[in-house]
Amino acid sequence: MTDVRTYGDELAVVTVTYSPGETLGRFLDTLPRATDRPVRVVLADNGSTDGEPERAAAEHDHVDLVPTGGNLGYGGGANRGVASLGTEYGWVVIANPDLEWQPGSIDELLAAAKRWPRGGSFGPLIREPGGEVYPSARMLPSIGRGAGHAVFGKIWPGNPWTRAYRQSEAEITERPAGWLSGSCLLLRREAFDSIDGFDPRYFMYFEDVDLGDRLRRKGWLNIYAPKAEVMHIGGRSTSKAAKRMLLEHHRSAYRYLADRHPGPLWAPLRLALRAALALRARIETR
Repeated sequence: MTDVRTYGDELAVVTVTYSPGETLGRFLDTLPRATDRPVRVVLADNGSTDGEPERAAAEHDHVDLVPTGGNLGYGGGANRGVASLGTEYGWVVIANPDLEWQPGSIDELLAAAKRWPRGGSFGPLIREPGGEVYPSARMLPSIGRGAGHAVFGKIWPGNPWTRAYRQSEAEITERPAGWLSGSCLLLRREAFDSIDGFDPRYFMYFEDVDLGDRLRRKGWLNIYAPKAEVMHIGGRSTSKAAKRMLLEHHRSAYRYLADRHPGPLWAPLRLALRAALALRARIETR
């Protein structure tokens, strides 16, 4: 059972690093313009070999390096980073190390938190480097919507399941969402604690979908706050890493939907979903 703790009002930023390269420098350089408040940065390092996390911690007094002991994946690494913080930190931003912070972005998220006292997570508007808005506030995937998006999303991008799931046509306004992209989230630590953080079974992908759903089930809201804005630069990956990422995406999609449809009644549908996702994975990794 999770201990009930009282947290202070201080702010920390946790980012999971795995040989982040030069993007980490840009992340830290732009962070001061995101908030007027003092901020502690935790680099939850999953086994970097490029020396960048060590260099960043040595150059910045407010940056702590927390080795996780291995590659725990995004959610597992984030959990370790949050666990390293004292109880004075009641607000935690979990973010990818390949972000650029726009002026006032974290302060805008904190302002949204005041407007939504039952908000457990708060997500900004996320732009791609070309200026496009990434659909970061989405509906939770039902078995039909999730399966339709998973099977047809790549070969038929305009299919109705993908459009509904991604909320591509939704108005860009402050509102509750089913889930928010884990690439940048402000979390009320009380809410994060109430669900024991990220589920470490998700190595990568769907850990944020699962988090949003479990927050909702605990009575918290996931609030999209587009007055806050960040840019997702994007990291580098080899073709081998890209293939593994694609396979992990399919595994995580199946785990999420299978977890929510247990028992013999749903067994035929789970079997069909597993087969469809495996077929899609084979096609896309050729």
